Amino acid sequence: MPDDNSPDVSPDVSPDVPAEDDAETTETTDTTVAASSSKSSSKKRASDRNADVAQLGYEDARDELARIVAQLEAGSVPLEESMRLWERGEALAAHCHKWLDDAQGRVEQLTGDKADH
Repeated sequence: MPDDNSPDVSPDVSPDVPAEDDAETTETTDTTVAASSSKSSSKKRASDRNADVAQLGYEDARDELARIVAQLEAGSVPLEESMRLWERGEALAAHCHKWLDDAQGRVEQLTGDKADH
């Protein structure tokens, strides 16, 4: 018979080992953090790969974007290359959009036209 001063410890539970629910939560959290980190670093790598887009003129960026769209629509590019092309196309489209917005702003400034479009 145990004495009344001994701690009440269940033999099935070890204080150094997390319960199953805790282990699953930790694994899920680790996986989520890794996926988030991977996604973030993937975006960073894509932006690094496409850093040269900022140096392109509007027409060059537009023409390259058109070539990329044609390649993707043809469906003859492997998946990994398609993803790389898609990311470049997104960068090119954003760059073209910026060019057009800037041009519109300059025209509005020169003409005094402040109407919303």
